Amino acid sequence: MCSGSFAKCLGITLIPLAILSVLCNILLFFPGGSVVSQNDHITKEVWYFGGIMGSGVLMIFPALVFLGLKNNDCCGCCGNESCGKRFAMFTSIIFAGVGVLGAGYSFIVSTVAIHNGPTCLYNNGTDSTWANPFNNGNYLENHTLWDYCKEPEGIVTWHLTLFSMLLVMSLLQAVICGIQVINGLIGSICGDCCGCCGSTDGAV
Repeated sequence: MCSGSFAKCLGITLIPLAILSVLCNILLFFPGGSVVSQNDHITKEVWYFGGIMGSGVLMIFPALVFLGLKNNDCCGCCGNESCGKRFAMFTSIIFAGVGVLGAGYSFIVSTVAIHNGPTCLYNNGTDSTWANPFNNGNYLENHTLWDYCKEPEGIVTWHLTLFSMLLVMSLLQAVICGIQVINGLIGSICGDCCGCCGSTDGAV
């Protein structure tokens, strides 16, 4: 498979991952599937926009670049066009790096959010307050602590599910962009389609 075609496959994979990441981040603004009355009732890591900016917006740029590399596919990768096509593959490495940074940001935000747990209404011993009762990550092993959260209903499951999805998708995006770095290096050195020149010359 030519490097341009392979890059297109990677770009096609990044698009749905970016869309799903944005949707997950948006859903986190509705804890437990409900609309909250105050912004401070939403977990603070949601406001870091890891899914919207990191795995979403920043991932669109490399995805579009990867998709565009298909135009450099066989068998127009010979002659005077070779330098331009190799430069395009080299440029894709830079955008892949941007994708890795975006995915890394989303991964870090998701990891911190999972460790800290959600913001919810709980009883602190004297009265009920909106805060984060799980900031040391102990709730991950002790599920009985989930009962501390009275509102929104099912907030812990909601929080863990969506941030875990963001965590997994950011990992996948980082791997895909990392693969394109290698693919881009090969395309930059060998050309977009190694071996096309010989087949084209033979056909003339």
